[in-house]
Amino acid sequence: MASQPLRATDAFRQATRLQESFLATAEKRALIYLARHTPAWINSDHLTTLGFAAQLITGLTYVLAATNRLWLIAGIGCLALNWLGDSMDGTLARVRNQQRPRYGFYVDHILDSIGSVALMGGLELSGFMSPMVASSLLVLFLLLSIQSYLATYTLGEFRMSFWSFGPTELRVLLAIGNLAVLRWPTVLHGYRMFDIGGAIGILGMAAMLVFFTGRNVARLYREEPLR
Repeated sequence: MASQPLRATDAFRQATRLQESFLATAEKRALIYLARHTPAWINSDHLTTLGFAAQLITGLTYVLAATNRLWLIAGIGCLALNWLGDSMDGTLARVRNQQRPRYGFYVDHILDSIGSVALMGGLELSGFMSPMVASSLLVLFLLLSIQSYLATYTLGEFRMSFWSFGPTELRVLLAIGNLAVLRWPTVLHGYRMFDIGGAIGILGMAAMLVFFTGRNVARLYREEPLR
């Protein structure tokens, strides 16, 4: 007898979503409103593709901004499209009761990781951020992502924000940075604006990584004591 494929509900336990960012409440209302008014022919896969493509193009706008800083404005538009696609694909699936938990989780987050490499690579190639700062930010982002995915598996909690900062807040800060760099690419005796912002981001993300990793390790140690 041929074996029957496992249903998603048999093979995958939905984790508790923890979203505690500054903009979470307003963002959720906006996403639900948009999802309810989205044409029927648009589905979650279309939005996921839009978000991924927009993130790749954002990286390209930084490369092009090396020769014309007006591309930074286009980058803000791409960040907005990335937010729309990346944030609304799951909301649309939940509003329509068309969730695919394993597929959605895997595809969404592998594309986020690839897109982040493209975005930070574009920033590095733009000359507005030094290679060391860009690489450090990317490594810390990926480490925080890994920490979050491991916590999803071991604790059943998927944390979407850290200390009230999530992907939406980071996009807003990056858009503000674009506007600032458009006017002041360097400040404080020649330091690059994005390097200063990146250094602050590195310190903050490193602190988040240490704090949440330590807290999760302590919790798992308590929940699984040696006998």
